[in-house]
Amino acid sequence: MGKIDDLKAYKEWSEYYKSLQKDKAVDDLTPTQRRAMLDKLERNPIEWISFFFVEFCRYPFTSFHKRAIRRICGNPEWYEVLSWSRELAKSTIVFMCVMYLVCTGKKRNVLLASNSHDNAERLLDPYRKAFESNSLLKAYYGDLRSYGQWTAGEFCLTNGASFRALGALESPRGSRKDAVRPDAVLVDDYDTDAECRNPDIVKKKWEWFEGALLPTRSVSEPFLVVWCGNIIALNCCTRLAGERADNWDVINIRDKHGRSTWPEKNSEAHIDRIIKTMSTRAFQQEYCNNPLAEGETFKELTWGKCPPLSKLRFAVAYGDPAPSNSKNKATSFKAIFLIGYHDGNFYVYTGYLDHVTNDEYVNWYYYIRDYVDNKTQVYNYIENNKLQDPFYEQVFMPLFAEKGKTNGFIGIIPDSRRKPEKFDRIEGNLEPLNRQGRLILNVDERDNPHMRRLEEQFLLINRAMKSPADGVDCIEGGVWIINQKITTLTSGSYTIGRRRANKKRF
Repeated sequence: MGKIDDLKAYKEWSEYYKSLQKDKAVDDLTPTQRRAMLDKLERNPIEWISFFFVEFCRYPFTSFHKRAIRRICGNPEWYEVLSWSRELAKSTIVFMCVMYLVCTGKKRNVLLASNSHDNAERLLDPYRKAFESNSLLKAYYGDLRSYGQWTAGEFCLTNGASFRALGALESPRGSRKDAVRPDAVLVDDYDTDAECRNPDIVKKKWEWFEGALLPTRSVSEPFLVVWCGNIIALNCCTRLAGERADNWDVINIRDKHGRSTWPEKNSEAHIDRIIKTMSTRAFQQEYCNNPLAEGETFKELTWGKCPPLSKLRFAVAYGDPAPSNSKNKATSFKAIFLIGYHDGNFYVYTGYLDHVTNDEYVNWYYYIRDYVDNKTQVYNYIENNKLQDPFYEQVFMPLFAEKGKTNGFIGIIPDSRRKPEKFDRIEGNLEPLNRQGRLILNVDERDNPHMRRLEEQFLLINRAMKSPADGVDCIEGGVWIINQKITTLTSGSYTIGRRRANKKRF
């Protein structure tokens, strides 16, 4: 036993020595100077945090970090929910704020709850290690460890403060430390994907938080609640907490203009890399607080062999131009897809769906032309509602005219129909076709990233329309045009010579 104790003591001393070497500059101050420095730091939580936890502050705080620190540290009675994207340091910010509150004596009994006891201990570990090895804290506050009770799930400090880890649904009874009831509750990583799929579990966990954990407080003493969690499902405890909080701070990896919300840490290139390596559903959930359930409207799509283009009487290349000349991921997708009809089925042969410039979008029509290679007649359409019309006339018409000088002219027909609501059109016109197996994506194009994006947009679409649907909208437009032409052809009234001229048609 003696050898084990000696090894443990040596390990603790080694950790302390390493941190002391890192922070050896504190030894240059006299006790009087140190006291004056501490008084100054304690008046400003942001300076206090930056001084004592420099290793956690590798990147400068953003404005939303600073606002959160001031709210949490400046309001003794407060209920804060932080729904910050991954990689925005919500748990780290809360950790440093709570360390400030405990060391300065503003909070004395902290409970940390998570989805399980093991996870709660993991989240409590940085607090315990800070008191064990942060030499700056020891130099200014002394060694605060109370050796009588010092475990992964519960520990006390010599200044009377205490920490305790709790898993969801565990009894919080016995959390009072001496005469002090819990005055700070931290909730982190409380929701799980599996549990959020079961409304009964969500309800049970919320009732535990609201009916068992929160009442551990003293009614007459100030109480702090800080909840860290993203909106991973439409029905989740984080959403319930946010609706009741004094402040619900929702920050995504990118702002509404498509720019990184913490550019000093997360560059645009880094974010783009993440987007490329995961599905839209996963990215939207983890980085944009936008939970998307697959298969709400379209359960699955049919991939199959398309008939040779030469067997089609005609095909439609339908484009949605999205009036933005940018590759910015926050803008709408531009889209164009080649659709054909044969023996009662609608076939999506190929297409393009991405964030591109207007010039590249116009090139897509030429790529479709080359793909068809005169095997059938192609009608080239472009969506052109009232809002898009000025953009079409002032930007796209000149671009098509300029491209035509070198690549040959393509006949472009603007689709100016008055359209019903997007979801209603998509659900009404495409969902029955897909359910019946009559809307078929070209299996030979299954590895085409544009076609994969199209399938993903189909699977994520729902009435809330929170996910991109430009590709799906494009397919609806092409199917509608084909239906109109089929109706005209079968009625026998389709006569090219008598067709009314369209002044906006090339």
